[in-house]
Amino acid sequence: MGGFFATALKEDCIFDLFFGTDYHSHLGTRRAGMTVYGREGFNRSIHSIENSPFRTKFQNEIGEMHGNMGIGCISDFEPQPLIVRSHHGTYSIMTIGKINNMKALVDEMFKGEHTHFLEMSGGEINATELVSALINQKDNIVEGIQYAQQRIDGSMTILLLTPKGIYCARDLLGRTPLIIGMKEEGFCASFESFAYLNLGYRDYKELGPGEIAVMTPEEVTTLVQPGKKMKICTFLWVYYGYPSSRYEGVSVEEMRYKCGELLAGRDKGDIEIDTVAGVPDSGTAHAVGYANASGVPFSRPFIKYTPTWPRSFMPPVQTKRDLIAKMKLIPVQELIQDKRLLLIDDSIVRGTQLRETTEYLFQSGAKEVHIRPACPPLLFGCKYLNFSRSTSEMELIARRIINREEGSVVERAVLDDYANPDSDRYHKMLDGICEQLKFTTLKYNRLDDLIESVGIDKDKLCTYCWDGKE
Repeated sequence: MGGFFATALKEDCIFDLFFGTDYHSHLGTRRAGMTVYGREGFNRSIHSIENSPFRTKFQNEIGEMHGNMGIGCISDFEPQPLIVRSHHGTYSIMTIGKINNMKALVDEMFKGEHTHFLEMSGGEINATELVSALINQKDNIVEGIQYAQQRIDGSMTILLLTPKGIYCARDLLGRTPLIIGMKEEGFCASFESFAYLNLGYRDYKELGPGEIAVMTPEEVTTLVQPGKKMKICTFLWVYYGYPSSRYEGVSVEEMRYKCGELLAGRDKGDIEIDTVAGVPDSGTAHAVGYANASGVPFSRPFIKYTPTWPRSFMPPVQTKRDLIAKMKLIPVQELIQDKRLLLIDDSIVRGTQLRETTEYLFQSGAKEVHIRPACPPLLFGCKYLNFSRSTSEMELIARRIINREEGSVVERAVLDDYANPDSDRYHKMLDGICEQLKFTTLKYNRLDDLIESVGIDKDKLCTYCWDGKE
């Protein structure tokens, strides 16, 4: 994934840029960077944050970097922001999104004269540098941004810092948010709406899908009007968004309460349980909503060890993720022994972590462990955002169970039937997952209930990972 923060002030911006970027640390684990522009020109700093948090790596930059405009980002993959010199002049650029047709775009550029790429990430071309190369194909920056977004198969939000202002461009279908805050000293742009509140900003506007605006200390001017079609990622509310954030006016925390309430409604009278718990931290709010609606007490049989594992994300290598997920959760024996537990997690992806958690609960004396994921079964890998570096949909446990039943080649109509919570195939898939992961019972949230929890028209939500509909 990744997060960003930018600010344009009438005074030095580094304090706001530092803390605003830091407030996005839950969205990435690999790289972080900041670029400021001031009297001395551009000044950039990039650090690895794999082994220590953002603040410890960048705290010295507060005294060394100066300028009144700046952009910062947290990135799971590419080192950024980049500084680029082109016929547009010198600018700094950062991006959030996914490019599915990167090879085709690069091959096309290599057919031209004297094309080269300098920034390599893990042996691959840096996606942000590719975006800048696309932008540089056009005569001005706005046309370049539009050209890049139109050529990219996937999704791309772009922040571009120039001496005259910061270009803020939300991806064409608004799959990720871009929110503007304001205060007397100027403006900021942020992925997370809460990131600027403690810095004295108040809400100004959300950019619409495909909208391009330029931000200066004096004003925010829309250069390209927003499009009419939106497909914002529903998983932002389910998992990725920080609890205090909101997107399109919908609170993340409140949505999760509603999600839990509807899960409880589907269970009414079907099971007897002693306590409701959420897998920390992403399942906690959903579990609170379930407990409030069902009247069953909420408890915390697992406590996350936050002194050394304060962040919700983990390394992108799956084997390390599985190990760390187990290490960071500490059980409370008294809340597990002889209890009939209902456990809510945000989702089931591969199933490895939740299977190990369930096994540990049984080993610790739990009588029953009922699992209620807060979203439907994941059947399709995301085409639009870099949630992970998974290379195959067969890493998804739901797809593995389906392939076991149907064979290696599954027609789309069959997958659609598995996505239907009222079909026989769907229930057979659930039985297979439940048996393999050794749950007492398993019942996923339904997509119609999930959409009701968000409260936005389905046509404006991206639900591709659950139903495969673009």
